[in-house]
Amino acid sequence: MPLNMVHDADGLPRIILTDPTGSSAEVLLYGGQVVSWKNERREELLFMSSKAIWKPSKAIRGGIPVCFPQFGNLDSTERHGFARNKLWSLDSDPSPLPPTNNQSSVDLILKSTEEDLKTWPRSFELRLRITLSASKLTLISRVRNTDNKPFSFTFALRNYLSVSDISEVRVEGLETLDYLDNLMHRERFTEQADAITFDGEVDRVYLSTPSKIAIIDHEKKRTFVLRKDGMPDAVMWNPWDKKAKALPDMGDEEYKSMLCVDSASIETPIVLKPFEEWKGYQELSTVSSSYCSGQLDPRKVVYGFH
Repeated sequence: MPLNMVHDADGLPRIILTDPTGSSAEVLLYGGQVVSWKNERREELLFMSSKAIWKPSKAIRGGIPVCFPQFGNLDSTERHGFARNKLWSLDSDPSPLPPTNNQSSVDLILKSTEEDLKTWPRSFELRLRITLSASKLTLISRVRNTDNKPFSFTFALRNYLSVSDISEVRVEGLETLDYLDNLMHRERFTEQADAITFDGEVDRVYLSTPSKIAIIDHEKKRTFVLRKDGMPDAVMWNPWDKKAKALPDMGDEEYKSMLCVDSASIETPIVLKPFEEWKGYQELSTVSSSYCSGQLDPRKVVYGFH
């Protein structure tokens, strides 16, 4: 079946993925970025800023940007890398993954160009498979070294999750872990809380995280479950009021309805020898949360207790 591709008002090619249950996702070739994910009730699950800039060369605030070859601002390449600001292509040969031939999956590829080599002199292929299924969105990322020398990189999938009210959200699965606090010059701390709740700006890289993290939205009675492999770190970000006001591509009050929980490999850069390939796996799913003695029991989600 041919892919459903449309051109939006800004001329950016957009792929519409659909699932028989009625869920959908929208993916831009620009940045290889998922910009919408709706459940079978047509509820939007990803946050997209009302002030997002939909113009090439600018990063689009919201959805799931791909951060490569760096996350953050660690070297001379642009903040969060250049992959999110490039036009990707459809990948006709996603080997060794089997090809897909349906309207719920798409394979994309970004190859290094002469322009990229000026800022990051390494030859690479970055592939992304996005697959939609009932209550689930899966992203498989692969980086192949097509150079004649080893290179290293950091990587993240930045997940802008849509929440009802950030002050009503809690995150389970990161307790007792060490994290780097970007608001304190990347100083290392240990998480003391049983669950992470939010009452101010947060910008942290949690280290050696489990393969499953739960983001519980009390008001919507909905839990996001983030499963990941090959990306040991998890980034948590919310700009809160002052920083949101300072961001030109974000509404002043929009910090209340979003939370970034990212799958990442940051603390220890990934090193690839020539022709080696790295693979990262991420699966986002939603489950309805139930109250138990007035409290949610996210341990059932994180640890599979029955």
